[in-house]
Amino acid sequence: MRLSRYFLPILKENPKEAEIVSHRLMLRTGMIRQQSQGIYSWLPLGKRVLDKVNAIIREEQNRAGAIELSMPTLQSAELWQESGRYEDYGKEMLRIRDRQDRPMLYGPTNEEMITDIFRSSVKSYKSLPLNLYHIQLKFRDEIRPRFGTMRSREFLMKDAYSFDLTQADAIHSYNKMFVAYLRTFDRLGLRAIPMRADTGPIGGNHSHEFIILADTGESEVFCHKSFVDFDIPSVDTDFDDVDGLQSIFDKWTSVYAATSEMHDEAAFDTIADADRLSARGIEVGHIFYFGTKYSEPMGAKVQGPDGKEHLVHMGSYGIGPTRLVPAIIEASHDENGIIWPASVAPFDAVVINMKAGDEACDSTCERLYAALQNAGKDVLYDDTDDRAGTKFATADLIGVPVQVIAGPRAVAAGEVELKDRKTGARETLTIEAAINKLTA
Repeated sequence: MRLSRYFLPILKENPKEAEIVSHRLMLRTGMIRQQSQGIYSWLPLGKRVLDKVNAIIREEQNRAGAIELSMPTLQSAELWQESGRYEDYGKEMLRIRDRQDRPMLYGPTNEEMITDIFRSSVKSYKSLPLNLYHIQLKFRDEIRPRFGTMRSREFLMKDAYSFDLTQADAIHSYNKMFVAYLRTFDRLGLRAIPMRADTGPIGGNHSHEFIILADTGESEVFCHKSFVDFDIPSVDTDFDDVDGLQSIFDKWTSVYAATSEMHDEAAFDTIADADRLSARGIEVGHIFYFGTKYSEPMGAKVQGPDGKEHLVHMGSYGIGPTRLVPAIIEASHDENGIIWPASVAPFDAVVINMKAGDEACDSTCERLYAALQNAGKDVLYDDTDDRAGTKFATADLIGVPVQVIAGPRAVAAGEVELKDRKTGARETLTIEAAINKLTA
């Protein structure tokens, strides 16, 4: 992508309405634009990051055996009346009526709809276990949306829903998602701590929030410091291994960790002072097992091996991609801008032409640009005639992991400079060596 032809509306000044780092940087870099209170457009740079976050989420959901579908954003109120949640959910639900005066709602979550899909299609235990997920816009009419897309009214959500014959089977499905979430957040460059949590309006009796520690977190969390040393489950984890997944779950829940709603001060006080950690945290995922809370009122049953009908046991599992992007920024930035983990960076590298219009610089940059693209890399080519300081500031601000700097002197010597955005380390290589290193 040539910067001269790209849509990158960078702001020179910090927006006054932005209270936290991620909101400020997402506006400054032109990742998002506010359309109304708590509702944002994702502009090209932000959309590239969001798509990469979604791709990782999909890969790990699929690896754990979940199957993707797509459900509508507008839902019939009848389903929610059937489950008993229509009146209970509160003012966060946007209730509307269509032209036939039928009550509808903009879905804040999808337990009722997925239960309806399941009950109309699955009749036998032989079709279980089943986990269905989608990545879809949701709407919750927050009384005080803030912090940009960290807490917005319209947001993207990956929600998965598991269906099992027994409670034991459902706990195994829960453990699959628990492990998948650990892997997902690690691949996004985050250390997420699973904490016992309140189930809220979703319901159920078994729930964990996945929290990353950050000074701008909305809630206070309490945990044992040993979490930072726990190993992330490997890529070859067997998701059909019941005992293996249970052992991973047991390890990650073996020491104290709780949100403020579930905090037990007495239990926390038993931890040695040196191992005790209380901090602010950002919720990036939430999983629930709620048994027959929805299958019972909505009649979601299957025929069991005994020939009798059984209510299915369910769980739901949420990750907010539009919340994850600012969470990553909160965890990875400096005074110059964003520092993207390579896995979700909008571009793998930025080629900076220090003297656009100079024949040697242009030729070298075109060669670098073509070689990286041919190797399947996402490349931004700064071919603008801006001053060097502006080019460097832009590259640092948007946080591309590697900067490839081609200036007249270096090019004349057959060399370019590589800068690592995270460490600031620089090295001078021949053009061929730089291409080989960046395409390896």
